[in-house]
Order: sequence, then structure tokens, then C-alpha cells
Amino acid sequence: MTPSFEDDRLEALRAKVDAGERLSYQDGMVIYRTPDLLGVGWLANQVRERLHGNTTFFNVNRHINPTDVCVASCKLCAFGKRTKDPKAYTMSLEEVWEKAGHGYTEAVTEFHIVGGLHPELTLDWYCQMLRGLKERFPQVHLKAFTMVEIGYFAQRGKISEREVLQRLKDAGMDSLPGGGAEIFHDRVRRIICDHKLTGQQWIDTARVAHQMGLHSNCTMLYGHIETEEDRLDHLLRLRELQDETRGFQTFIPLAFHPDHTALEHIPKTTGFDDIREIAVSRLMLDNIPHIKAYWVMMTPRIAQIAQRFGADDLDGTLVEERIYHDAGATTTQGLRRGELMRLIREAGREPVERDTLYRPVQRAENAFTVLV
Repeated sequence: MTPSFEDDRLEALRAKVDAGERLSYQDGMVIYRTPDLLGVGWLANQVRERLHGNTTFFNVNRHINPTDVCVASCKLCAFGKRTKDPKAYTMSLEEVWEKAGHGYTEAVTEFHIVGGLHPELTLDWYCQMLRGLKERFPQVHLKAFTMVEIGYFAQRGKISEREVLQRLKDAGMDSLPGGGAEIFHDRVRRIICDHKLTGQQWIDTARVAHQMGLHSNCTMLYGHIETEEDRLDHLLRLRELQDETRGFQTFIPLAFHPDHTALEHIPKTTGFDDIREIAVSRLMLDNIPHIKAYWVMMTPRIAQIAQRFGADDLDGTLVEERIYHDAGATTTQGLRRGELMRLIREAGREPVERDTLYRPVQRAENAFTVLV
């Protein structure tokens, strides 16, 4: 059933969406600024259902954050701490391996590994960590290290990003998460994360990873000092790289949580903001297969609604998420597999458990099989 749009400009966009045509920068500004949020959601849902039908994906994963010690001082971050901070922590290799096993009774298929930019931990240490995880959990996919971490390892070791990626890949890294992208525009990065890679360096590092056969996710952190134009520029730069490499699997829009950061005076995003961002992402990123409604950031309730606004993935069980909870996220740190399936079904979608590469996972009572 075709809706009657409140904003006549959406009629022209509907024709493009129906024809599978790529939306322009000007189209993007329309969907960011139109008051007809339901109309935008309807358009995004058309694309979502064309790609994925009634399916919503999830996985059984756990997050591992080996350290929160970080040399950067990003205004957007509540996670990173200085070495001498009494609340800072750094796990030993044995602690990382032990932590990985804590949530393992649910047959975890993915370890998601990110942390601070530690001034003393070496690339060899991280390679040893990966090898140890592969030895203990050979069937678990290791999704590890943001583009920012890769750049930092290269800078510290005075080697290229390609060599860093090759050594990590040889040690067992299977793919990369999408964090650290924030907003690519230089004006914004100078204020919120001037110690990190530039936006172009993030893109260049992702390009190298994709050229080496490593898939990654990609993200955008919104709801701080950026403008809608900055957001749209960010999305289009991701779309351009995806045209070139086809290496991105999933895009995750991340709402900024200002609590406990240097930007805590900024109001939090609303449910309307979060739902619109999902819809805009699905409509503009026509070449990235999956859009994730990250339930940790947007709450399970908003993530349910997002499944009708363009999202086809809810992330996973997580077990223990630290980075966004340190920034004020009030959601639980993990959900059981059955709870995720219930959230999806109550939204009228059909849950499909996946591995990191979006291959369906078929479970027996105490075992699982990846369907290839």
C-alpha cells in the first residue's frame, strides 16, 4: 500500500526508490529535513524489504576490551583513561583468554575486540593475544581493532598499515569492526577527536584492509556538534569507498552519549533522531548490504521500531559491553539469545541467527553449524 506523503517532495523520491535509482546529495538533505518521518520510514522499509524480506539478523557474540588506557584525549569519549588513572585497567594475556571463555556456554560465534590506544602494549602483544584466542576457540570469528587502532599500531611500530594488517591477519584476525569513524569532516574531528586519524586516513586504512580481503563494518557517530551536511558527507564518502572495494558489510549509526564526557552539556538524541538516522542510512547507502540498529545505544524498544525504518540487524548478545556504558548507556550489558529473538518477533520480523559474515547459523540443543 503506497502512503499519501505529507511532504510532496517524497513523491519524487518514491519514484527513484521504486526504480532502484541512487539518491543524490540533494535527496539526502530532503530526507534529513522533511517533517514527514513516517514517509521517510516507509521509503526506507521498501528498500529494506527488497533486500532482506522479513528477516532480521542477530548473532551470539561477546565484547572484549583488553584495556581502557589511551593516549588520546577525545572529547567524545568516556571510556579511555590515562595510564596513572587509578580506575584504569589493562588485562594480561591470560586474563583476555579467560574473559573470552566466560560467556562461551552460549556457543559464541564472534569475539568483538577493541580497546584504548595503550602507550606500552606492542603489536606483538596483540598478535599473541589473537593467536591465543584462536588456539582456545578455533571456530570463533575474531572481529578486532578499529581503523584508529590499526593506524596507531603502524605509527608506533614505524611500519605501514598494510604490514600491521598482514601481521594481525596472520595471527588470526578475521575482520574489523567499524568504530573510530565518528564524523569524517575535518572541522568536526579537530574538536571532538583531534588525536585520532583524520577522516581520510580512516578511509584509506579501510581501503587497504578491503584490498587484502578483510571485510569490515563502518559507523557514524551523530548527535554532537556535527550538522546534517556533515552527516551526509560522511555517508557519501562511505558509499564512494564501497563502490570501489565492496568491503563493508554493515553500517551502524551510533548516537552520541554525552554523559561523563567533555561534551556532556549537549542534549541526547531523541527517538525521532535515531529512527530517522536509520532510515536515511538505508536510503543513502544503497551498496552496503546491512543496516544495524545497535540496541545497546538506542535501547531495545527503539531497535524494535527501527526494523520498520530500514534496519535489518540488531547486533548480538554482547555479554559485557563497556565502551558505551561508560558513556552513560542505561541498557543492560547483554541480552540472551532468546530475548533477542523475542524482540525481533514482537516487531513482526523473523529472527535469523548469523555469523559475522552473515551466514545463517543452525543450532542443535548444545551445538551449532554455520550454513555455507
